[in-house]
Amino acid sequence: MPPISEPLRKLGFLTIGLFDPAEPRRGHESTLEIIELGERLGFDSAWVRHRHLQYGISSPVALLAAASQRTSRIQLGTAVIPLGWENPLRLAEDLATVDILSGGRLNPGVSVGPPMHFAKVQEALYPGTADAEDFSYERVRRLLDFVRGAPATDFSGVEGFEVFSDRVQPQSAGLGSRMWYGGASLRSAEWAGAHGMNFLTSSVVKAEKSEDFGEIQLSHIRTFRAHHPDGDRARVSQGLVVIPTDSASPEQRAKYEEYARTRLPRTAQPQGPARMMFAPDLVGPSAEIAEKLYADAAFREVDEVAFALPFTFDHDDYVQILTDISTVLGPALGWRPGS
Repeated sequence: MPPISEPLRKLGFLTIGLFDPAEPRRGHESTLEIIELGERLGFDSAWVRHRHLQYGISSPVALLAAASQRTSRIQLGTAVIPLGWENPLRLAEDLATVDILSGGRLNPGVSVGPPMHFAKVQEALYPGTADAEDFSYERVRRLLDFVRGAPATDFSGVEGFEVFSDRVQPQSAGLGSRMWYGGASLRSAEWAGAHGMNFLTSSVVKAEKSEDFGEIQLSHIRTFRAHHPDGDRARVSQGLVVIPTDSASPEQRAKYEEYARTRLPRTAQPQGPARMMFAPDLVGPSAEIAEKLYADAAFREVDEVAFALPFTFDHDDYVQILTDISTVLGPALGWRPGS
C-alpha cells in the first residue's frame, strides 16, 4: 500500500434517511436506530443529509434533536443544510438549542445557492420577495455571526416583565468552531477557509481546472487550508460512497455491485452545465477498499472521513456496511473506535 502520513483519526458516516410516504415514522425511526448503532460500533460521527419536497429527511436538525437524546457520545452533523431554504437567525436558534441538548455534539454543515427547482417553489417559499433574496455566501456569514454571538438587534434589556437579549439565544459555547461548509469548488474552499469554518468535501466536485477527480479534490483541500487561520491543522472531512462486502451475503454483494455499476458512467467525464465530477463508488472487501483509499492523494491529506451510505439500500444492508466499516475497514486505515 502507498504510505499515509497519519492514521485515520475520525470515522463517520452519512445517511439520507428515506421513508415510505404512507408510513413516514418507520423511516425516521430506522435512521435513529442507525445512528444509535453507529455509536455502539464506535463511530465518531453520524451525518444526516437534507431533502426538501422529497421522501427523505426534510428537518435534520429536528431529527438530530431526537438522536441527541438516544446517544451520549457520537458527534451529530448535517451534510448539508442548503441555506437557500433557511432564515439564518431562526436557524441559529435551532442549531444552538440542539447543540445544548446534545451536550455540545452538533456539527452543522451548510451550503449556499438558490433552492433546487427554485422557479417552481419560490412562491411557496418566498411569496413576493423571491427576487430580493440573497443566496450568496453572505447568507452563511449571517448565520456564522449569529451562532458566534454577534448582535442581532440594537435592543436589549427589560420591557415590562420580560428580559430581551441583543444576541440569538441560547448561545452555545463552541458551536461556532463546529460549523462546516460543504464545498465543491475552489471558490467555496477559499471562502470557507477565510471565514474559519471546517470543510466537507464529498464525492461530487466541480471540474474547473482539471477533469481528474482526485486532483480536483486535493486542490480544494489545499486551497481551503491555505486560507484558513489554522493552516494545515484546519479540519477537513472527506466523504465518499464506501461499501465493504466482508460480511455481506451473496445477494447483498450482487446488489451493491449492480448499484455501483449503474452509477459508474457518470464518473467518466464532467456532467451538466456546472461540469460536476463524481467519484466512483468503492465496493468490495475492506482490504481492497483500503488500498484504493491509500492510493487517493486527497485521502492521504486528511485524517477524518464521513463515508456515505447508498441512498436506496435496506436497513439490514446499512447494518452490515457499518459493521464492516467499523470492525474491518476502519482498523485497516489505522482508526480506533471511540468508547
